[in-house]
Amino acid sequence: MTPRPESSGSRPKGTAGEKIPEQPTAAQQKSATKKTAVPKQAAAKKAAPAKATAKKAAAAKTTVGKTVAKKAATKKAAAEKTAVEQPAAGTATAKKTAAKKSAVKKSAAKKATTVKATAAKTTAVKAAASKSTAAETVAGKAAAAKSPAAKTTAKKAPAKKAGTAERAAATTTAAEAVAKKATPAKATAKKAAAKKTATATSTVAKSPAKKTTAGKASAGEAVAKKSAVKKAPARKAPARKAPAGQAPAGQAPAGDAGSAQVVPPEMEVAVSPAVDAVDRERLLAGTHHAPHSVLGAHPVPGGIAFRAFRPYALSVAVVSGELRAELHNDGEGFFSGLLPLREVPAYRLVVEYEGTVLETEDAYRFLPTLGDLDLHLIGEGRHEELWTALGAHPTTHEGVTGTRFAVWAPNARGVRVTGTFNFWDGTGHVMRSLGSSGVWELFLPDVGEGELYKFEITRPDGSKTQRADPLARRTEVPPATSSVITSSEYEWGDAEWLARRAEAPAHEAPFSVYEIHLPSWRPGLTYRQLAEQLPGYVKNLGFTHVELMPVAEHPFGGSWGYQVTGFYAPTARLGTPDDFRYLVDSLHQAGIGVLMDWVPAHFPRDDWALAEFDGRPLYEHEDPLRAAHPDWGTLEFDFGRNEVRNFLVANAVYWCEEFHIDGLRVDAVASMLYLDYSREPGQWTPNEHGGRENLDAVAFLQEMNATVYRRVPGVVTIAEESTAWDGVTRATHHKGPSGFGGLGFGLKWNMGWMHDSLQYMSHEPVHRKYHHGEMTFSMVYAYSENYVLPISHDEVVHGKRSLVSKMPGDWWQQRAGVRSYLGFMWAHPGKQLLFMGQEFAQGAEWSEAHGPDWWLLDPGYGAEPDHRGVRDLVRDLNTVYRATPALWRLDTDPAGFEWIVGDAADDNVLAFLRLDPEGVPVLAVSNFAPVTRQDYRLGVPDDVPAWHEALNTDAARYGGSDVINPDPVKPEPQSWHGRPASIRLTLPPLATVWLRPA
Repeated sequence: MTPRPESSGSRPKGTAGEKIPEQPTAAQQKSATKKTAVPKQAAAKKAAPAKATAKKAAAAKTTVGKTVAKKAATKKAAAEKTAVEQPAAGTATAKKTAAKKSAVKKSAAKKATTVKATAAKTTAVKAAASKSTAAETVAGKAAAAKSPAAKTTAKKAPAKKAGTAERAAATTTAAEAVAKKATPAKATAKKAAAKKTATATSTVAKSPAKKTTAGKASAGEAVAKKSAVKKAPARKAPARKAPAGQAPAGQAPAGDAGSAQVVPPEMEVAVSPAVDAVDRERLLAGTHHAPHSVLGAHPVPGGIAFRAFRPYALSVAVVSGELRAELHNDGEGFFSGLLPLREVPAYRLVVEYEGTVLETEDAYRFLPTLGDLDLHLIGEGRHEELWTALGAHPTTHEGVTGTRFAVWAPNARGVRVTGTFNFWDGTGHVMRSLGSSGVWELFLPDVGEGELYKFEITRPDGSKTQRADPLARRTEVPPATSSVITSSEYEWGDAEWLARRAEAPAHEAPFSVYEIHLPSWRPGLTYRQLAEQLPGYVKNLGFTHVELMPVAEHPFGGSWGYQVTGFYAPTARLGTPDDFRYLVDSLHQAGIGVLMDWVPAHFPRDDWALAEFDGRPLYEHEDPLRAAHPDWGTLEFDFGRNEVRNFLVANAVYWCEEFHIDGLRVDAVASMLYLDYSREPGQWTPNEHGGRENLDAVAFLQEMNATVYRRVPGVVTIAEESTAWDGVTRATHHKGPSGFGGLGFGLKWNMGWMHDSLQYMSHEPVHRKYHHGEMTFSMVYAYSENYVLPISHDEVVHGKRSLVSKMPGDWWQQRAGVRSYLGFMWAHPGKQLLFMGQEFAQGAEWSEAHGPDWWLLDPGYGAEPDHRGVRDLVRDLNTVYRATPALWRLDTDPAGFEWIVGDAADDNVLAFLRLDPEGVPVLAVSNFAPVTRQDYRLGVPDDVPAWHEALNTDAARYGGSDVINPDPVKPEPQSWHGRPASIRLTLPPLATVWLRPA
């Protein structure tokens, strides 16, 4: 196929907005007729507006075509009436035919919404085919002229003459021929083409063909009447002028005519292949919701229309097998052409830019990559694997490799993909809207892993914004904000861990957690480098789990990860998603579970992330009072919207399934549960029942927990909830006194215990007797939920001081206070969590900039033994704890705890028993006074013959004064503390002692 001739009635550099020239008047047609000096027979045929000429034509019996066309329109048999018509009838026919031709011209002008009118274009091509030696427009028509048995239309009258041109083997192109032969005016070119067609009638009359069809009266009539065809004697059938828009805009090369499958006559009513003005404007503006319906290849009357939108391209060609067809440059990056094919072939585009030529697939020839089920589940908020549907995914689609993009933006007027693969100009990569789902989708061939991208969204007001992908699974390293196309090739090696992690629920298993901030634990280490150091360190200290402060991507490091923008992407600061998988895998292979802080409560206002994502509140609540978080200047999620809830529920599942995370610690649950959280009267609106509970958030948390526990056996969810909300760790289907079902968490941080106990320890020992209840009150509600006792990052920053610095007294007393406190904590019902740096009594507050003060453990440092002693204690606490079921098996069962003495306030002493299901006890005694208490009597069960020390925090190896009970302690038959027997112990100063049956 060659480029369309410039004289076809189109101007190559014209735009869709230009006015199409008006059709020539009758006077102009007559003038043009005289100038072209065509034989009288053709002139008589074409001068339809003149009555005398029409009568003369009727007398000459050359009005068969008009008569047949008229009779075909009325669907009457005309075999016996094809010879002669009365002059009056001829006159009427001429008038009607002229009117119809005028209507056709107007119809064609409407269809050809680009600058090139189809009618003019088609007749010019015909003229070029008759006068030039262009082989491209010959093959099909020559075959029609040479075949005696073939049915031939009057439209194909020039075929035999064109066949002669083909045998001449001239190399002049259609465009060159037209440039030489055609006149500047479109009307003149059209008329000249008509006369040349008429001249060629004599050739058709001499054809051996026995049958011919009367020419179609007009393109509009032919389409409306389904290409009506009539038979007439071959010698009496006059040639008809080719209907406007009938010839294809572009032809296949003559050598490929056989494989091109030329369109049969009944289909050959051509239309303009160019993009119309409305679609063109919308595509350029990025507001087209269905670009695939315009671009690509589409069956149209006359063949297959090919349309491409390639900004900055110099030329575009269609390649299919041996066929190569150049598309016409319609301006502003649009290219089009019409090939006389029966069906859309497999094809590629050859795109020429300045200095390079690119052969590629056409992005607009593919079916959607998302199915109806995906869209239905998204709309209902039930797509539990949302990350597999939305986002960017390298894939093979319809046999072609590329990347499929999908994003939810229901308020957008249009969405385009922009990235490194198109030099951050998304003009030519317009996405399609998939119905009412609000999802936009596009498959881009030849785009692969590692490319950067964003979505360019046209807001409802027409303004544009570039946004990172909400479901991006990899991002650039902050402060850069682009999303990165990625796919995982990681092969896991933790099958054994996953198989056994569901053997016992978390609240009935040893659960000792080391909380760390990955970027600052050992600053500068990547995920893979951390994998070489962290598992060994944590395993050596005996912790069962690590809890990672938020790993999801966040723009501001000072937020510690709690203001998330990339909910589906591990932070790129430390490596790739597969690098993070490697770290998790390494921890699992070392026997260490991995928990992760998860932040579904709120998100920052960055204008490239989720805030007003498509120009209107989308992920946030539409009510500004509900959307704005008063404490952090962030936005709260709209938990009542199906798609938003789905986004978060699927995100929880994503981390557990894709990264083998063993548990999620959900941040800021209290801020989600209460409408009046940190809000003054008048700043919040009650719920439908007049209460302050956020019913949408309650439903979301219940759904999240139920979904995660159903899909991922062995995981645990943990709530950071600081109020007395009823049923945080109760099953979702069990309603409590408040009428709500449980939230469904597995564990809850015991914030009350943490605040009370640290408050007690911060008092001077002489004053502690006045605050004794702060250490015992936790047992009043200890079994209302499944608790974790947290000494977290929040307690060692922002002026709160580190754990050791909270303790009163001198350096020795401070360390002794920490040791006694940790011993009490590990023995108390509930699971344990300790933040990094506190395991070796770091004196300074934590800083995300430089992390723990590891230099305190340098053997060259003078006080190194003091810090190492505390770390050794933590190791031994974990070792004894894991080996003693009484300390964890019945953490959530009152049968696992008994007070010995809880009211010895004057002595600053607490003593209690922990029991396993078989009744085997552990006796824990804490002396929070800086004095040694000799022969301190405590009541004990009488069925234990002797007790021995399992752990003493005052041991010399921990840096203590080494006041110990080295020998087994036997009970005496003296009742004490309501017990039938008692023992006498030496209580070390500021120490906790554990004893178990000898």
